[in-house]
Amino acid sequence: MARRRSRCLERMVVLVQGVNVAVVGATGAVGQAMIATLVRRNFPWATLKLLASKRSVGKRVMVGEHSLTVEEATPEAFAGVDIALFSAGGDVSLKLAPEAVARGALVIDNSCAYRMHPDVPLVVPEVNGKDLFAHKGIIANPNCSTIQMVVALNPIYRKYGIKRIIVSTYQAASGAGSRAIDELRDGALAMLAGEEPRAEVLPVGKLARHYPLAFNILPQIDVFEENGYTKEEMKMVNETKKIFHDADISVTPTAARVPVVYGHSEAVYVETVKPFDLAELKAELRAGEGIVVKDDPALQEYPQPLEAAGQLEVFVGRIRKDLDDDRGLSLWVVADNILKGAAWNAVQIAERWIARDGAGR
Repeated sequence: MARRRSRCLERMVVLVQGVNVAVVGATGAVGQAMIATLVRRNFPWATLKLLASKRSVGKRVMVGEHSLTVEEATPEAFAGVDIALFSAGGDVSLKLAPEAVARGALVIDNSCAYRMHPDVPLVVPEVNGKDLFAHKGIIANPNCSTIQMVVALNPIYRKYGIKRIIVSTYQAASGAGSRAIDELRDGALAMLAGEEPRAEVLPVGKLARHYPLAFNILPQIDVFEENGYTKEEMKMVNETKKIFHDADISVTPTAARVPVVYGHSEAVYVETVKPFDLAELKAELRAGEGIVVKDDPALQEYPQPLEAAGQLEVFVGRIRKDLDDDRGLSLWVVADNILKGAAWNAVQIAERWIARDGAGR
């Protein structure tokens, strides 16, 4: 009981005084979204440190109504930091995350560096939030396309079980960074003017061949592996199994890049373990955490990336049974890939960590 009182007192002190937060990769698209989400959520920070590479040092970044100066991300920069939100790429995370942990910080990493590490929880709070409390200093954010899919499927998995998932993704240009957004916009203008669009960015990777995204679809995200699937597709396979703690789920993905700026869409087909009633299943989805069901064929209502952009939730629609298999189900799933697919999921993890007794300490 005494220990319990002590932990509760610690939690009260942390919530009154706030926590010291660092954002690594503060000038990038996801880093900027992390900062905006911290402000949007009234996150209880005492101090907020913005870190980036040496070339960004001295830049000013707006945090709400205030302007903060970017500092260099070095091991020493993490002294006194309680939570470090990383979104600066895998190499930076591999180098600096252990340094931050050694100085007492909890690292929430948005790169792929630690996702499949056996000692690192891979967390989507609505799905496996309890896993975050088993961390050893680092918690990994899953891939954006995985996050929205498992949020949508979680109520179905818990109620009926899932045997197989077949998913096709329609992923926005923003998932490939600001250069891809610029090239999409420039390419659209060029084609409307009857000119040839430049193609220098997509697909991402050290390849000799690139293709325009404007008025086009690229059935490749990241590089191909020997099995014919891309790294992006294999992330969905491996991460889904880890998040659900179920190695027996079969996942067959196809990932494509489409000419949309923000918002990933997914056509998801699942085969459940138990039979389901469609009306009951829809009720389970409506009650699911972080899910907004938008599904009314009579009114032609369904999720769209334009509407999901800027929103924190995962939107689900086009919910229908397989015509021949009473355990087959099709869904259309849409979410903002920069928010729920990255920044919001990371901030959400941080919120849950500080909300527990003792603020996770």
